[in-house]
Amino acid sequence: QVQLVESGGGLVQAGGSLRLSCVGSGRTFGGQGMAWFRQAPGQEREFVAAINWSGSSTYYADSVKGRFTISRDNAKNMVYLQMDSLKPEDTTVYYCARGRYSGTSGDRRHYDYWGQGTQVTVSS
Repeated sequence: QVQLVESGGGLVQAGGSLRLSCVGSGRTFGGQGMAWFRQAPGQEREFVAAINWSGSSTYYADSVKGRFTISRDNAKNMVYLQMDSLKPEDTTVYYCARGRYSGTSGDRRHYDYWGQGTQVTVSS
């Protein structure tokens, strides 16, 4: 079993930055890709960013490309999402997910474990 716990969400003004963290426990995720998704109430879960098992490859949604950076530290079982130049439309709950495979993917069906989410609110 794998448990994922996100932290780092909060309230920030537009143009500001936040850094989300996700720590894994139980079985490690060093061999799997990891990703961040987000979901607003009543909407489908939306892909944000993914990183492969080693951290050598990343993949971003067009809406966040150039503003968000995903990274990982396998020794610490950690995945991060640095969010810069935040916009009000980035407001929602962000989820960390562990991949079924070692590469990157924007398909949520390719992820088997999810955290409980952390709220990000960007004020205008």
